[in-house]
Amino acid sequence: MYKILRDNLLRFAILVPVQILILNYVHLFGFLNPYLYLMALLLLPFNMPKSLQYVIAFATGLIIDIFSMSYGIHASASTLIIFLRPFFLRMLDGNRATELGNAPLPGIKSLSWIVTYTAVLVFIHHFTVTMLEVFTFQNFGRHLGSAIANTIFTSFCIICLEYIFLPAKNQRAN
Repeated sequence: MYKILRDNLLRFAILVPVQILILNYVHLFGFLNPYLYLMALLLLPFNMPKSLQYVIAFATGLIIDIFSMSYGIHASASTLIIFLRPFFLRMLDGNRATELGNAPLPGIKSLSWIVTYTAVLVFIHHFTVTMLEVFTFQNFGRHLGSAIANTIFTSFCIICLEYIFLPAKNQRAN
């Protein structure tokens, strides 16, 4: 338990400052902005109490909001993906979702599993952030395209970081 807590705190202690100090100022092609802090939220242990997951997600999003001056947008989007995570896991794994619910870490089962898990939750986050920022359905196609492009870029970065930095013993075989 101590190792899981230590690893998660270390992940947040690295990813949140990197997001605030560096990645908030990265705007590739004028609209691509990676949100790598989502990796820390996506890798929260499944067996952690839901109320604690909500508090962590809200606090992380609020910290990002404070330094981005985005008025609660990231806090709400981060809390939303933590809320939707168990529903999505049930859809993705069906009957095995109860096994995953008892797993300490959402390790990598297979490339397709982690890509789907990451991409869908990152898309939900990006779409929520985008729609709350603009708060209009005018130019919906452009905003949807921006959310999709940001999802692809952020998901690619998160998956690369997971394969580079997560130890092989935490990865589950399919």
